Parts: sequence; structure tokens; C-alpha cells
Amino acid sequence: MTVRAVPEGKYADIGDGLRIHYHEAGSGFPVVFVHGSGPGASGYSNFRGNFPRFAEKGYRALVPDTLGFGYSSKPDVDYEFDFVAGGLRRFLDHVGVEECALIGNSHGGALCIKLAADEPSLVKKLILMAPGGLEVRERYMEMKGIRSMMKAFLAPEGITRESMKKVFEHQLFDKSRITDDIIEERTQVAELQPKRVLQSLRVPHLAPRLAEIQCPVLGFWGNDDQFCPVTGAAILSEGCQKSRVLRLSRCGHWVMVEYADVFNEMCLDFLAEP
Repeated sequence: MTVRAVPEGKYADIGDGLRIHYHEAGSGFPVVFVHGSGPGASGYSNFRGNFPRFAEKGYRALVPDTLGFGYSSKPDVDYEFDFVAGGLRRFLDHVGVEECALIGNSHGGALCIKLAADEPSLVKKLILMAPGGLEVRERYMEMKGIRSMMKAFLAPEGITRESMKKVFEHQLFDKSRITDDIIEERTQVAELQPKRVLQSLRVPHLAPRLAEIQCPVLGFWGNDDQFCPVTGAAILSEGCQKSRVLRLSRCGHWVMVEYADVFNEMCLDFLAEP
């Protein structure tokens, strides 16, 4: 019997036969961590080095797997942006979140932008790491990391540990951080994931909606990001009413992994601001 590399947490029944799997730690004001996409993505894989720190500091840390990812439901449907975002919103209702801070990276960042723009009374603080949706789709298709990810996911043999390693060579600037644990976590979950998830996943162009976000925004971007163009940092900074955006040298797409201590402490300081 294979030991699950990603530990199993809780499940929320959100209706229509769908379940959201999530991890939860701590109590207090809710902080919701929303992971990115890609083969084998899950909330735990993205944020295992972050959410326990927030729980220690007095926050209720919630780390869901969005529909199609992790251990959440993977129905045989097209994963349109509104479908995935709707699942996340229904999850928040299920776990009793009326106000929160959202933390999202990549595709998860795009979902957070939508929720913050749609429901300003829900989202009081917004933290984004290289969110998707700030450039036109063709720009993302030029990125080395995106091309590597799609090649691995759509290969006839499916995802293998070797192809997952090749994807992660683009994910992180510091290759020494590509551990066997990360590869195992992602590969095991990818084996559960229908190809239709990434084949149909779409993110609309969200840059025009940034001006609608009323809450304070903290952004992070790695200068060596090979998935979301670093030009998005300026788009984010200029588009939001109340924003600050930090660019980090020698950093790839996973700021919260490569600079975990910096990320955790800056976010906690930001959340503590009145």
C-alpha cells in the first residue's frame, strides 16, 4: 500500500455531489490559502511551509484544494474559471467564513482577484504571488514553464516522476529545493487527475478588474519566474488602489517556498496592520 505523500485533511460537501478537501490549523481571523494549477497541485504542496506559521500567530489558516486538484472532486466537466471560483466560494460558505484574508499564487491568485473584486465585503486583505490573468493568454503560452508543464501533462504516458522533475526545473530558481518529497507529493496527486482539468482550465484577462479591488494588496514576484511574466508585477502595482509589490532576485514562481521566512513575516506584518 502506497503511503500518501500529501496527508489527508477534512472534506466540505459544497453541493451537487462535490467535495472540497482542505487542511485547517489555528483559530481566529480566517486566512485562506489558494494554490496554483499544474499537474498534481494541491494546497498542502504549495503552502505546507507557510500556513502553520499563520496558525501559530493566531489566525485560522484554511488551505483548500480547488475543484480538479488535490483530493477535491474531479468531475468530468470543463474547468471554466467561474466553475472553479464558484467551488471556492461555496467552500467558504460551508466553513463559515464571512470575512477573510486571501493568499493566492498563480491560478489561485487569479481566483483571489476575482473574489476580491466581486465581493469587497468578504475580502479584507489580499496577498498575491505572481497571480495569473494579468497578461493576455498568448503571453503565458510563451513561458518556458507553461510549455514544459503542458508537455508533461499531455504526454501519452501521463505524468511520471521524471517529467515532474523537468517541470520543477522551471518552477524554482534554486534547484536544490526540488526535493524527492515535492516530486512525490505532486506525482501521486497527478495520477488522480484527469487530463481534462488542465486541458480545459482557462483564466480570463483580469487586469481591468484590479481597479475594483478595495482592500489593501500585498504582492510578490520572483524575477526569474518562468510561468507568469514578471511584467505582471507592474500591472498589479499600478492597477490596484492600495498596493505594494515586492520583486525578489534569484527567485522563481514559488516565492512562498524559496523565500518562506521573508514571505511569512511580511505577510504577518501586513495582516496585523489596521
